[in-house]
Amino acid sequence: MRRENRRRQIDEGLDGKKILYITGSVLALAVIAFVITFLIYGNNANDKLELSKSKDNEIIGNLMPVEETSTSYGKTVNEVEEENSQENEEETEKIAINTSQVQEANTTRNDETEVKKEETNKKEETAKEPEKVEDPEFKKPVEGEVIKDFADNKLVYSSTLDVWTTHNGIDIKADETTVVKASAEGTVSSIKNDPRYGLTVIVEHVNGYKTVYANLLSTEFVVEGEEVKQGQSLGTVGSTASFEILDEPHLHFELLKDNKQLDPELYLK
Repeated sequence: MRRENRRRQIDEGLDGKKILYITGSVLALAVIAFVITFLIYGNNANDKLELSKSKDNEIIGNLMPVEETSTSYGKTVNEVEEENSQENEEETEKIAINTSQVQEANTTRNDETEVKKEETNKKEETAKEPEKVEDPEFKKPVEGEVIKDFADNKLVYSSTLDVWTTHNGIDIKADETTVVKASAEGTVSSIKNDPRYGLTVIVEHVNGYKTVYANLLSTEFVVEGEEVKQGQSLGTVGSTASFEILDEPHLHFELLKDNKQLDPELYLK
């Protein structure tokens, strides 16, 4: 009986140890499983966190300018403000340069416009200016000796008046009825009977020149307003000048420029 009790106690003791071993083993396995699960979950969480951060950074990078992020990162507020101030100054300088270039371009265009206007004005003035005409060449209206010279600043003797007086032309000796010819091309402006110089023909020429043919016998070859050529007949020599009636038959010939008396001998070819 004692043996049976002893054996029963031993069996019970063994059963208790077995239960303790089993329980300890189960707890150890549970702890190991928990640790393994924690490690696996922790790694996955970190990976997800890193992936989330990476995506967030990518989104932020797309939304924010790269240049601004790269230039502003790691700089103080003063440095950023200084760089912004420099950028503003550069922009201001660019605007000033562009404005200056525009002003210079406008000035150049204005100068070119003024030059063109001056050229146009010169062309218009040149177009308005009459073409320059050369002075006529004068020839003796009759062949013969000059018996009385031109005298506007000295006195010559007049046998008819019996006085010393001025003489506005020259007297060319020629027989009566000698044909008098135009000294140069021009227009007959007047045919008249002058009380001093008798029958007279006046011819106007270019550039303000004028010739006077006086002491004529006749003027039947021309009429007033007629255009005459050099050498064309105007009339004939006579003795109709009351101031020179006692002189030899001659042609009284005068030359004027803008109504100013000239010495004909200086111009006759």
